[in-house]
Amino acid sequence: MTEYLKNIGERAVAASRSLNLLSDEDKNRGLVAAAKALVEKSGKITEANATDVANAERSGMSPALIDRLRLDDKRIKAMSEGLLQISELSSPLGEIVFETERPNGLKISQVRVPVGVIGIIYESRPNVTADAFGLCFKTGNAVVLRGGSDAINSNIAISDCIREALSECGICEDAIQLLGDTSRETAKEMMRLNGYIDVLIPRGGAGLIKTVVETSTLPVIETGTGNCHIYVDEYADIFKACKIVENAKTQRLGVCNACESLVVHSTVAETAVTEICKILFRHGVEVRGDERAREVLPEIKEASESDWGEEYLDKIISLKIVDSIDEAITHINKYNTKHSEAIITENPDNAEKFLNGIDAAAVYVNASTRFTDGFEFGFGAEIGISTQKLHARGPMGLRELTSTKYIIIGNGQIRG
Repeated sequence: MTEYLKNIGERAVAASRSLNLLSDEDKNRGLVAAAKALVEKSGKITEANATDVANAERSGMSPALIDRLRLDDKRIKAMSEGLLQISELSSPLGEIVFETERPNGLKISQVRVPVGVIGIIYESRPNVTADAFGLCFKTGNAVVLRGGSDAINSNIAISDCIREALSECGICEDAIQLLGDTSRETAKEMMRLNGYIDVLIPRGGAGLIKTVVETSTLPVIETGTGNCHIYVDEYADIFKACKIVENAKTQRLGVCNACESLVVHSTVAETAVTEICKILFRHGVEVRGDERAREVLPEIKEASESDWGEEYLDKIISLKIVDSIDEAITHINKYNTKHSEAIITENPDNAEKFLNGIDAAAVYVNASTRFTDGFEFGFGAEIGISTQKLHARGPMGLRELTSTKYIIIGNGQIRG
């Protein structure tokens, strides 16, 4: 372990202990100050971001990923509003999960407490810097961040604003630390900071997540990629389906909750495929379908086996025709990433069957998958969207960033 990372780890542990002594009012004061600082210093942040965007364009980064990287006044304001919303949420710390009194008079309670130090490794999305800080800080956790090299200038500017705001409030600025070294070697060392970082959360593409899961000696909460499906059922309202697919696929391409795969029941394929593709083509989206889809519309390109499981993050979508809801559920469960899946139907029995049959963190009826987001769920922001089943699943808000401990109150009891 290098002295650089050991120093960061030691400071993070010290910061987490100081956060344990802060009241919820003090934390809210720090969040409000950080939110104001982001807006007041938005010029500094957008200037740094412009450098990152220019570098990304020179390196040939795709437009969808550049959009994910880009910051403007509106997005900075949204980051600020996220921190303000977090400050207004009730803290889960101290919440009693379970309590009992034993026959011998011992009073036992299980309460929510901070995890301690949370490490986050992420790519391309500088808003994660503010979101991660806000959620970790509210729950009394220090956070160590390692962003990607493509967003380093933006991340430094955001982190500096937050640290300055905390310092001015008399709060330990090491509640947030950002690694300035974005090398792979340093990232791998961070994955082995046992004794300093309590849990590691990767946010990014499949390659990053796979590397963290396979390399880390720390506990990892796996946030997954998003091959999200929309199934247009035989009982679908086609107008509703068109509107939802358009939003889910085209509103933002480079996000994990965008629709990447479309599944359509054969009895409505003629109308649904024609109307939905008409809209997608207007947005410049390439549709890759099976033979039956291409019989409906020759403009659809031939899909390969790899298309069914692909997270494109681009103007591409796959299209599969099925003969039953059971076939749709089987197809989706085979190729999905357990992120977000949706059914468009007016049949309540089919809606219920889909909700129960699909294995995913978020399952929708007649709504866009784009809502799988901490802000949209009322969490203020999210630390990531967990696609595993322990210890958290779906958008991770405040409660998912806590652990528990047992408090036992006695009056001289001894065990016989």
